[in-house]
Amino acid sequence: MGAKVTVEGKICVIKGTRRLHGANVSATDLRGGASLILAGLNAKGKTVIDNSKYILRGYEDIDKKLQKLGANIELKDI
Repeated sequence: MGAKVTVEGKICVIKGTRRLHGANVSATDLRGGASLILAGLNAKGKTVIDNSKYILRGYEDIDKKLQKLGANIELKDI
């Protein structure tokens, strides 16, 4: 998505960018998946998140709730 991520021992260093870019990403857990949704909504272009089942386990109807706020989001991996 454009950010530079490095791991230094037990520390993850993230150097951001002025603008995120859409990408194909994969959710591996609940909170990480929710973070990918937020990053995707902020990114320029289309972001596709695989394994949305992780997100749906903890955030019921998150797509509908975000759509009510104006988000262009669609969940297919149910």
